[in-house]
Amino acid sequence: MATPASSQPHVLVVIQNLPFRIDRRVRTECRALTDAGYRVSVICPQEIRDEQDRFMIDDTTVYSYPAPPESVGVAGYVREFLVCWLQTARLSVRVHRDAPFRVIQACNPPDTYWALALLWRVLFGVRFVYDQHDLCPEVYEARFGRTGFLHRVLRLLEGATYRTADRVISTNTSYQEIAQARGKVPADRSVVVMSTPDAELMRRRESLPELRGDAKHLVCYVGIMGPQDGVDRLLAAADHVIHARGRTDVRFALLGFGDSLESLRRECTERGLDRWVQFTGKVDHNAIGRWLSSADLGVTPDPPSEFNDRSTMNKTLEYMAHELPVVATDLTETRRSAGDAARYVAGDDPKDLGDAILEILDDPERARAMGLIGRSRIEDELSWKRQAEVYVGAFDGVTGRVAVHPA
Repeated sequence: MATPASSQPHVLVVIQNLPFRIDRRVRTECRALTDAGYRVSVICPQEIRDEQDRFMIDDTTVYSYPAPPESVGVAGYVREFLVCWLQTARLSVRVHRDAPFRVIQACNPPDTYWALALLWRVLFGVRFVYDQHDLCPEVYEARFGRTGFLHRVLRLLEGATYRTADRVISTNTSYQEIAQARGKVPADRSVVVMSTPDAELMRRRESLPELRGDAKHLVCYVGIMGPQDGVDRLLAAADHVIHARGRTDVRFALLGFGDSLESLRRECTERGLDRWVQFTGKVDHNAIGRWLSSADLGVTPDPPSEFNDRSTMNKTLEYMAHELPVVATDLTETRRSAGDAARYVAGDDPKDLGDAILEILDDPERARAMGLIGRSRIEDELSWKRQAEVYVGAFDGVTGRVAVHPA
């Protein structure tokens, strides 16, 4: 039986870096809340131009605003943050007018919405949950190779967010350790909710031969394409596979978008790889499912850095959900997530990455076993059902609500 709207605690979720429709973590979180009897609204940038400014997805009400132009340079990022913050503040008033909310969840990056949450707390006693997706100071250092003034500003914003939050949700234990040590977040206000896929919704389905073309093997990358994500290393590895090793039977599909997409496309052409490498650009969950269901292997090429070592890569978990063996840079949280589902390489030489890809492709029995290990981890040890219980429990705690979880 559905919970009456009048008795549903209302949660407002704020996202800036992705539209709600393609943010798998946040969509899964919101589904867990609505299944548990919460009312949920989301504020985010539009996915497409002229999108409706209010619509429903998965029982969640989405309020969207026009995304600002792509940022270039520090001034561009500051302008983007300011425009998005003001748009979010405007829409939060509209959401509250439609139905008063009791909790704001802010998903970073950026770490700027603590100020909006503080304003709503002062005015109406709204509680604040911080869902920390990224370590923004470490992202800055990984992207630009330096610290300095802006790094200190990011640390200050992160610290203000930690101090303001009633609960801090970390995506893994490494992030939680930083929240508790650097952010001085008490243990009773800190929980870990991994970005594991819902095993019922994300699974291997029918393979589509047209996606691999005339190639024997299809290798996929899914994710953001920024300077810190290692897609340039994957292109160098593909160059080694095709030109040095002469393996023209391997096709690479790179799914996603980001600051480096255009420069990567140029590099691909310069390396003479256009025949074997396809960039899809931004894709939705259904398209990701089609590609990964048709692939033979997934790659996590993120280079070693403090940020990458502490981060759980969503793409690795999505490969595992689709029963794909993984070739990955040997990073702490990647190893914790994938275990024996991955073949690990050092981050120094892209040739090692290329050789490891061929090693797995040429051993189908091993590849199949690795894929089954990964799928088993998604269904059991890393299951979203376990994560959802912790996630909803955090909201039950801040609202004082008696848990009413579905059977």
